[in-house]
Parts: sequence; structure tokens; C-alpha cells
Amino acid sequence: MTTLALRRGRFLNPADGEITEGDMLIEDGVIAQVGTISGAFDEEVDLGGRIVIPGLIDAHFHAYAHATSGPELETRHLSYVAINGLRRCSAALRRGFTTIRDVAGGDLGFAQALEADDQPNPRYLYTGPGLSQTGGHGDARPAEYDLCLNHGRHGHIGEVVDGADDMRRAVRERFRTGAHAIKIMASGGVASPTDPLRIPQYSSDEIKVAVEEATRRGSYVAAHAYTADAVIHAVSNGVRTVEHGNLIDQGAAELMAERGAYLVPTLVAYDAMNRRGPEAGLPAVSQQKNLEVLHAGKDAVRIAADAGVKVGWGSDLMGDLEDDQLIGISLQAEAQSPAELLRSLTVVNAEIIGMPELATFEEGTPADLLVLQENPLQDASVLWDESRERTVIRAGVVVS
Repeated sequence: MTTLALRRGRFLNPADGEITEGDMLIEDGVIAQVGTISGAFDEEVDLGGRIVIPGLIDAHFHAYAHATSGPELETRHLSYVAINGLRRCSAALRRGFTTIRDVAGGDLGFAQALEADDQPNPRYLYTGPGLSQTGGHGDARPAEYDLCLNHGRHGHIGEVVDGADDMRRAVRERFRTGAHAIKIMASGGVASPTDPLRIPQYSSDEIKVAVEEATRRGSYVAAHAYTADAVIHAVSNGVRTVEHGNLIDQGAAELMAERGAYLVPTLVAYDAMNRRGPEAGLPAVSQQKNLEVLHAGKDAVRIAADAGVKVGWGSDLMGDLEDDQLIGISLQAEAQSPAELLRSLTVVNAEIIGMPELATFEEGTPADLLVLQENPLQDASVLWDESRERTVIRAGVVVS
């Protein structure tokens, strides 16, 4: 058994804002005791009164997004994509994200490699390539390209799946190979080349099949959707998490609340594409579509929260834009109070992935922690300000 003692910490519970002062004992990566501890331990860290919160969760991450868009994103050799993905995951962990949910990408081999690595990595939950109708958001083929992204020849981020029977096959294959959940594309998107942004995608029958198969496996469906119509279409057919949702209205938000659906905003994706898209290789058509959703995301967060929807947090950064991950926290802070923001990054995201224990300090729970110099409920900028020292602990191992 390996032991780590954290001395003189202030442990902030994000669910209620309460702070417990004292020590924490971690045994084999699991919280064993919080309070006053005594004895000899393998390692001790004096926190000097610093604040400890549960590790952050990014509920909309793309490990395999080595480029911003286009055929290159789907057709590079998987060895290149996976090695680049390892770097992206490692960087996210150093920023404080101890768990990431990869919605559209990842696979069993990559997850196993992260587990087997001698170096700490974030907890990694993946959906595999997102499921898209022909010409939908997950179809990366420009009209002038003759490529195949379906029938077992999918790309790294998306697979083209048409019809209820093919949807059933694809969903079952995802779960056969260890997927955490299912990702579908239920509206047009910024990075896809041939689909109008605002039109809902997939038929009710296709979405219902995905939900039926996922529910039977004790899982759920996450849907890329921007507009109120697309959100209503997805949620009415059983989708559990709405990814993005920039263009929702009160009616869509009220339906989400009624059905218990979550919103996962990804504000930094549009901000980063607006600021850095051209230099990162984002096509002109995508830059134009990005303008349609750029300024609506913060309003969507407020609309959803006012309707009683639980709001999570995600980054959705592609290619070289991934180093803007912490900026996304600052953007959502403009639409939420510090307490709401902290809960989105921890409590709500932990609920979304079905692991509420990741947002607590209860005995027997994983020791995934982030140590900050100040209380984020009093100064939320400590969550994203990289100039202030932070210490990440993943499964009881001090990362940085």
C-alpha cells in the first residue's frame, strides 16, 4: 500500500461551498480519511492552508482532434492521431482536468494505453466516432471528395450511419468495444463542410434506436445540437445530454428540464475559432458558420439555468486550439456565479458521466484533486489563471 498525507489543507466541497480544514490521508489512490491523521506515510505534502477541490472534469473533449476540420482530421494514420491524443490528454491533466469525456473519438486501445502508461493520465471515457447521417455534421467529406466513412470504414472522429438498422448495429458495436456513451449529430455544425447549421439531423426512428440500445446497456446518448428545433427533436426522442445548445430558446430549455436532460456548453470552441481559426486552418465556410453561434452561447447558459436545466462544462477544442482550454472557464464565468461555475466543472459533470463520487471528498472515493492558492468561490479567476500555482493530484499521485 502506498500512502500520501496532505497536511494543513482547506477542502472545499463544491456541492455546498463548505470548507473542512485539516489533513487528508490517501491510500493507493483512494481517499481514506479527512480530518486529523497521525502516523508515518510514504509521502507528505504541506499545503499551507491552500484550497483543495475535486479534480475538474471536461465533459466535451476530443483527444483525436489533431486538426480543426476536413478530411485530414479523419484520414491520418491512427498511430499519429493516438500519439497526438496522448499529448492532448497529458496537457489537460496538468491544467487540472483529472477526468475527460471524449465525445466523438477515442477507442479501447487508446484507453488501455492511457491506463498502462507509467505517467499519470486523466480518467478517460470515450464514445468512439460520433454517428452522423450522410451529409451531416460528422460527415467530414467535402462535396468534391470521393471518400468512404461508413460500413466499417469510419474516420477517427465520425462515422456515417443511415437508417435505424445501421444505427442499431453501430451502437451495439460501440458498446462491444467499451464505449462510455453514444454520440450522435442532431444538427448542422461549424466544422462540417456540407450541412446547413440550423437544420435538425437524423429521423426520430434513428434517434430512438440509439437511445433504446444505449438505455438497455445502462448508458445514454449525447447529441450535438445547436438550434431549439434540433434540441427539441433530440430530447423528445430520449437524448440525455445536449452538446453546445447555443441557439436554444425558453421552450427548448423547459423541455430539457422536464426530461432531465443536461446542457454541456462549449463556449471556448467558438471564441477560439473566431480568434485563431484562420491561422489554425479553419476553412472559410466554417469561419462564417461560427459567426452564427459565437455570441449566443452565454445566453444559452442563462436560458437553460433559468428553466432549471443542469449545466455542465466542456471545451470542444480542435487542433492547435486545445491550449485555450482554461479560457473556456473564464468565458462560462461570464454567465454563471462562481458557485454555479464550480458545480458545473465538478458536481454536474460528475453526474453526467454517472460518477458523482468524483465531486466529493468522501472516504473510499478516488483521490483526484486540484490544489489552488485561493478560494474559487471568492475569486473564480484562480480556476483559469495559469500564472497562479496549482497542484494536480491524480489517483493519489502528485502530477504537478
